[in-house]
Amino acid sequence: MNKSKTKGKELLNDANKIGVLIREKRKSLGMTFEELSNAIRIPKDREKLLRKWESGEAEPSVLELQRILELFTLAPFKSPDQAPFKVIDLFAGIGGIRLGFHLTGKTQVVFSSEIDKFAAKTYSINYGEMPVGDITQVSNEQIPEHDILLAGFPCQAFSQAGKKLGFSDARGTLFFDVARIIQGKCPKAFLLENVKNLVSHDKGNTFKTILNILEELGYKVFYKVLKARDFGLPQNRERIYIVGFDPQQVAKWEEFTFPEVTGIETKVGDILEKKVDAKYTISDKLWEGHQRRKAEHLEKGNGFGYTLFDAQSPYTNTLSARYYKDGSEILIAQENNNPRKLTPREAARLQGFPEEFIIPVSDTQSYKQFGNSVSVPVINAIAKKMLEVLES
Repeated sequence: MNKSKTKGKELLNDANKIGVLIREKRKSLGMTFEELSNAIRIPKDREKLLRKWESGEAEPSVLELQRILELFTLAPFKSPDQAPFKVIDLFAGIGGIRLGFHLTGKTQVVFSSEIDKFAAKTYSINYGEMPVGDITQVSNEQIPEHDILLAGFPCQAFSQAGKKLGFSDARGTLFFDVARIIQGKCPKAFLLENVKNLVSHDKGNTFKTILNILEELGYKVFYKVLKARDFGLPQNRERIYIVGFDPQQVAKWEEFTFPEVTGIETKVGDILEKKVDAKYTISDKLWEGHQRRKAEHLEKGNGFGYTLFDAQSPYTNTLSARYYKDGSEILIAQENNNPRKLTPREAARLQGFPEEFIIPVSDTQSYKQFGNSVSVPVINAIAKKMLEVLES
């Protein structure tokens, strides 16, 4: 029996001591009652019960207490202490890129950075470490040596794009911080991820600047747009992936190829929960608004508006960070009822996050986080290809 479980049994006779332990744990993690109830996967209507546990008015079961005491220390995706390749995770979000590499069993994350406090909370609970905040305030000297740099960097316009098309063009953008860390730390390889439209932004000048800078730093660069639905996920999500190798450190860099599509058939029913809370069904007012706006768009000759899917649909539209607003891009049809939004767990599945992934934050933050994240199976497939080259 592990220590947490033993301690839980010993304490069950003293509700006040249990309350102190739960309160200390919750505050050390910076969690609200709602977030803690989400993290240990007890129903939200039991949020009031958590308050009673803290006050000593009620006692949790041994299993419930164990879940609380083990949070963070037994994070489900903690890096192994020893792994062949050291990795840093920049603009980490909730760690989707990290997770794709973690699932290979060959990487150890030695540094991570994420400025959003809610994303950092989700990250810390799942990986057992709190990422550093604003990367623009972190010097190269503060970053450990590493083999692979990962970054899902935000795309900002380059004011000088199309002029010099060099390193100086990136100053004032967040890509500059990726570039200066690559320049200063010289990792063997990197993986960068961004929206598909990065390729065409500013008539292609932004992407051309990025490639020029990476090549200027001495790296051999590969890039490709890949779709999530080609890797077993029922989502039509397209993203640009940029892979680079330092030819001075990686002799067989030319052998790298992007992964082939899996050919796995997908359907939306694979990610749907069997029982869903009625709160995810959209209101009559919202449903009427969706239908009215779609009709108006059709009159103008465009295809904007809500989209309905059911269990037999092969895939959904792309999940976006704004999904929390009205869910219009992905609505699930319900018989004899208004459509419903995805649940946060379904959103996680749509991005390929394992069932063990903990969702501690509110629904609103969950939708933002999964909408901003990556499709884990795509990253995992790229990671395997990169590691083959590095191991060779």
